[in-house]
Amino acid sequence: MKLTTFFGPDESYRLGVVDGEDVVDMTHCVERQAPLGLVSPMRALLAMTDSPATFLGDLDGERLPLSSVRLAPIVPDPAKIIAAPVNYRAHQAEMQEDYHIDALGIFLKATSSVMGSGGTVRLPYSDRRFDQEGELALVIGRTASHVSADDALGYVAGYTMLLDMTMRGGEDRSTRKSFDGFTPVGPYLVTPDEAGAPDDMRLQTWVNDVLRQDADVSDLIWDVPRLVEYASSVMTLRPGDILTTGTPAGIGQVFDGDRIAVEVTHLGRLEVAVSSDGAVSCPTRGAQRGPKPPEEVTPVRAR
Repeated sequence: MKLTTFFGPDESYRLGVVDGEDVVDMTHCVERQAPLGLVSPMRALLAMTDSPATFLGDLDGERLPLSSVRLAPIVPDPAKIIAAPVNYRAHQAEMQEDYHIDALGIFLKATSSVMGSGGTVRLPYSDRRFDQEGELALVIGRTASHVSADDALGYVAGYTMLLDMTMRGGEDRSTRKSFDGFTPVGPYLVTPDEAGAPDDMRLQTWVNDVLRQDADVSDLIWDVPRLVEYASSVMTLRPGDILTTGTPAGIGQVFDGDRIAVEVTHLGRLEVAVSSDGAVSCPTRGAQRGPKPPEEVTPVRAR
């Protein structure tokens, strides 16, 4: 099943099931069980059931052309976004990093940084470098604390794609990656029965139709079960929490006017634009510090 969150006419969040070229509005199924308002319909659904397909039943909601709706982040209000630094060896090499995830652990991104597919990433500063990082992400479906790697996949509600947009420099990761709109995620939450095994997935990222990242998810240093095991040993994971698995080699600078797209096997295509409208000078001084990314990319302008 492909689940999504989209905006209604009144800008409220709506829960949808993707059926071919349509999206079926199934928000009413959640509203029958509990009043909405404090949490999004998607987060409410995940808290209510381990089996969205069974819970939602027949697709009896309003049917809309998928092309006619504006997509929101699949979980607009995650309690946590947990990210994995340096989780591909090829990315470790391109960044000249001495350490990878088994020494670095995990970090948090601001939940206010989420954005839906089709949105625009706004670069906040005119004098800093910003890179794209395409990633496979997963959403937690059951409360998880100290789960084993053997049991970890049973806590995953589904898989999606995520762009971990990044300002380069010496500031803390949670600062450089948490600007509003710096976590595009979606367009769908694909349940494990339809998504298949993470190790069978391939991730690709394009900038202006030029392929930059192309990797097998099986190349992760810590795979999905290991990542869930570790994260749940540090903090309790709740339904709707987003875990993103790290980016492969091929990161590169993005510029005003660029278009970014990420695809992962069976999960669809996440697309965003890039704009520097309103950018100002950066007030912090970390530009010459931190990991050393590959040489800056010459802008390839959108057609």
